[in-house]
Amino acid sequence: MDHQVSLTAYLAAFVVELVQTGIKDVVVSPGSRSTPMAMVMAEHPDINIHIHVDERSAAFFALGIAKAANKPVAILCTSGTAAANYFPAIIEARYSRVPLLVLTADRPHELREVGAPQAIDQIHLYGQHVKWFADMALPENSNEIIRYARTVAARAAAIASQAPAGPVHLNFPFREPLIPKLDEAIFELNERPMGYVHVRNGELTIHEDEFRDISHKLKGYKNGIIVCGNIADNRFAQAVTQLSQALNFPVLADPLSQLRSGPHSQENIIDTYDTFLRNPDAKEYLKPDVILRFGAMPVSKALTIFLKENHQAEQFVIDGAGGWRDPATLSTEMIFCNETIFCEKLITFTDTRESSEFLGKWLEINQITKANMALIKDSPMLSEGRLFYQLQEMLPEDAVLFVGNSMPIRDLDSFFLNNNKSIKVMANRGANGIDGTVSTALGAGLYSQPLYLVLGDLTFFHDLNGMVAAKLYDIDIRIIVVNNNGGGIFSFLPQAQHPKHFELLFGTPLNLEFEHAVSMFGGNFTKVKDWDHLHELLHQSSDAKGLNVYEVVTNRDSNLEQHREFWRVVSQEISNFVKGVH
Repeated sequence: MDHQVSLTAYLAAFVVELVQTGIKDVVVSPGSRSTPMAMVMAEHPDINIHIHVDERSAAFFALGIAKAANKPVAILCTSGTAAANYFPAIIEARYSRVPLLVLTADRPHELREVGAPQAIDQIHLYGQHVKWFADMALPENSNEIIRYARTVAARAAAIASQAPAGPVHLNFPFREPLIPKLDEAIFELNERPMGYVHVRNGELTIHEDEFRDISHKLKGYKNGIIVCGNIADNRFAQAVTQLSQALNFPVLADPLSQLRSGPHSQENIIDTYDTFLRNPDAKEYLKPDVILRFGAMPVSKALTIFLKENHQAEQFVIDGAGGWRDPATLSTEMIFCNETIFCEKLITFTDTRESSEFLGKWLEINQITKANMALIKDSPMLSEGRLFYQLQEMLPEDAVLFVGNSMPIRDLDSFFLNNNKSIKVMANRGANGIDGTVSTALGAGLYSQPLYLVLGDLTFFHDLNGMVAAKLYDIDIRIIVVNNNGGGIFSFLPQAQHPKHFELLFGTPLNLEFEHAVSMFGGNFTKVKDWDHLHELLHQSSDAKGLNVYEVVTNRDSNLEQHREFWRVVSQEISNFVKGVH
């Protein structure tokens, strides 16, 4: 049978089935061996092709699209090291539970391990970091292989989406010639044109008797807290805040939980715990006897330590994806149930409590901490703490805020407080790396606007080439680069106590002028002069088009001093308060 006909029929069947599963976006990194798949995909009217020549950035760009859309996105590359460059984003997708469909072209079996050019071992290339791997059959136009191609497409998309969501890898061996035979009829299917196999994914839940038992247990506790990490379900905020009101438990809301911003009740939401849980008196005063934990592990190290110190408390971990998010082995109950369903169902078995002295304690300490925020918000110098404190008022309604790792995500946790603007906060917290941040944010910005990205200078440097997506696809983005000329987070770590080699090994000043890089991608660059200037820029940016970069220059030493002084003053106030109560 003609090779070109077989190649086209096989790939057209695969692509049609992908579209039937709901996959619309494909990020392609051009290459020779992936030619047939790329050409067939480009021919399909319902697929959006996004070209990104750098595979590392391309994979993170797709990751951002998938994070924002909460559905699978495909990435396609040629054989060899091109596929290896996908690895960092695949790791992030795995641990942040983001659905990706990884399509790699490969040499046919006879050209493997024989010294052929651009050929590496791509079998199980990503190891345990993908949920499923298949080394695809060579193209044929037989009924059996066409059915196989369609079934694998549906299965791969379903596995990527199934909780916990994550990446799936399909490796396609192609023989030359690589050019498919394109015509208007290539996507016409003789069998089951509306989709070969539909996969229905359900949501995990538990039996009513289990809810009844959990409710009965919780009745025996008065001093409970709810800890919420990163959760993508937009139904969760309403459900968990209602559960909080029924139980009279405070909610410690990580910034990625989407609980600090929005129209839901924020009455019981604690947003300054990262500051006051550094104080021993506060930790003793607020000691819980039961903890309900939802979502990923929180950003705050102070909160993580607090959870470890309270190992005597009953700890219920609720995970709708059936994972095991318990790095400190503290859980007494591991509950595999969709988080929103759990909250909604448990409320029906819970008698609303009239009042709670323990909840009042948390709210009082939270308020004392906020009352001392003047040390941050009134700082005349450009500082990282004040930047994140003021973002809540500087950003427009329904903004998307993507935040880089290291110090920015921690300052966000400390100083981005409750508001009603429905600001969606995103970050790459699966593996907590700084690579690919610009690309991921731009991927999210493809369908989510207005988009703001705040990151440090080293994180920006790591992904400068990611800015090309803003130029290629007219994505509007406002990037705030906090430039402290190095790794600011290390000033807060024990390494800072050893100054001899600190700057060489950890401070790592780069002394870069980012304006030139921004200009290369057709962007606008502005160095922020003071707070009024930044306010003006962000006010104007709501209508700004394209790539806009605002550099906020800060000082690492001054930033460390400001944080420590704030923690010292708050700690003293809280200790005085707790001692006065007792």
